[in-house]
Parts: sequence; C-alpha cells; structure tokens
Amino acid sequence: MINPFKNKKGLGRGLSSLIGDSDIKTSNNNISISSIIPNKNQPRKLFEKDALDELTNSIKARGIIQPLIVRKSDDQDDKFELIAGERRWQAAQSAGLHEVPVIIIEADNLKSLELAIIENVQRRDLNPIEEAESYKNLIENFQYDQEKVSQFIGKSRSHISNCLRLLTLPEKLIQMIRNDKISQGHAKILIGLDNALLLADKIVKKNLSVRQTESLVRILKSGSKKIFKAKDTNIISTENELADKIGMRVVLNNKKDNSGTLTIEYKGFDQLDRLINIIKINY
Repeated sequence: MINPFKNKKGLGRGLSSLIGDSDIKTSNNNISISSIIPNKNQPRKLFEKDALDELTNSIKARGIIQPLIVRKSDDQDDKFELIAGERRWQAAQSAGLHEVPVIIIEADNLKSLELAIIENVQRRDLNPIEEAESYKNLIENFQYDQEKVSQFIGKSRSHISNCLRLLTLPEKLIQMIRNDKISQGHAKILIGLDNALLLADKIVKKNLSVRQTESLVRILKSGSKKIFKAKDTNIISTENELADKIGMRVVLNNKKDNSGTLTIEYKGFDQLDRLINIIKINY
C-alpha cells in the first residue's frame, strides 16, 4: 500500500522521518470520535481558545482535511489513543462530528511520544515549557541523552540544553512562561538569579524588552560587585579614627581622582549640634 506520509509537506513532512521513511505499518480509516482517547504523553497542554474556535468553524464548513494519527490503546479495548492531531480532535467534537478520518499506526510508547513531539515542535505548537518537558520526558523515561534528543529533533545541543534549563526556574516563573506572560528570551536571562521572581514581576509591570532586561540585570550585577568591593585599609583606618573622635559613624568614599564624599551620620539634634560646634570651633 502507498504510504500516506511520502512526498508530503507540512505535517506529513514533519513526521516523514519517523513514519514515511520507516517500516511503521499504517492503515486509513474513518472511526467513531468517541472511540478516541487523549495521548497520555501529549506534550502540548495549552490550546488557545480563539484558534480552536476558528478550527471548529473550518471543520464545520470543510470537514477534516488532515487525518488524525492514532494507535490502538494498550489498556482499553476498542479504543484508539491519539498520537497527533489533538487540536483537530477537540475541534471536531465541538463541531459535532461523529466520525473522523484517521491513520492507524503500530507504535509503542516511545514511538508515540516521538511522533507527538516531532509534530508539535515542527509546527511550533509547543510553548517553551512544554517543549522542555517533552525533552525531559525522553531523557528521564526513555533513556535519551541531550545529544540524542538534539539529533532526533534536528536542533542544536545548546538549544536542547537551554530549553531544559528553563525547568530549573521557580515554579511561579515557569507558569509565567507557560502562560506567555514572559518570553523564553526573558527567561534565559533570569536563570540562576536569586531575585528572578522579582525581576520577572518588573518585566511584566514595566513591559521590558529582552534587551532592557539584559541591561537591568547587568546594572544590578555591577551594583552588587560595587557593594562588596573591599575598601582600602587606609580609608577604613581614617573612618575609624574620625568616628572615635566625634562619636558618630563616618563613611569616606574616595574616587580614583582623589575626589569623593565624607558622610557623617548623626542620631538626634544633640549630636548634630555637637558636630556643628566642632566644625565652628576648629574652622
């Protein structure tokens, strides 16, 4: 029989490396929509309502053009598990269809997950967190490593690594990425920062661009270094001597050109009056 995945573009082309160019057995059928169950390894969790409504209207007018891809359920008799096409399946239910065209394939859990991932990644349907969780699933449950994921997906090793690093962020920040409140570009900058959540809130409130966020983080890091920069021992000695003389805290900041500021902290008017009198008497 002619393989329906050969010489096709779009979705078929995205799956051809795993179906069209493989020995996977397939068959074309129309089956009851109620006999289909969701894929337990479906990478995609969020479906945009407006886009789903548009697809529903399209299916009402033209039917389903691209068949769903399913396999026989391994734990429910007379049921078929979705591999690719969950958005079409949901829209078909909303459109009131009783039957849908499907391509039934023979696939184990790993092959089912691979097909679901390749469809969503190549169609850019996954948000960054869903993509990262898909790669993590392959690594933790199917003995992949990052290099193998890279070769399988057709993306660089650094892309896979950067995706997985997103999952090290605080859970609240992960949800912000998942719900498209901040972008993957913003999130990459926040990885490893202790104040990542505070910065994420600022990004949203101020509507900061990725470049503005980079600048903000650079400034904050630079400021932190200045705070912890060790003072010259001669300056510290001078501060202590002055503080002993006048009984108040003294801070001396000396710049490279030997200009700077001398700050004297007083507590209450009595200390201020005493400081003024000292200056008046001696100068």
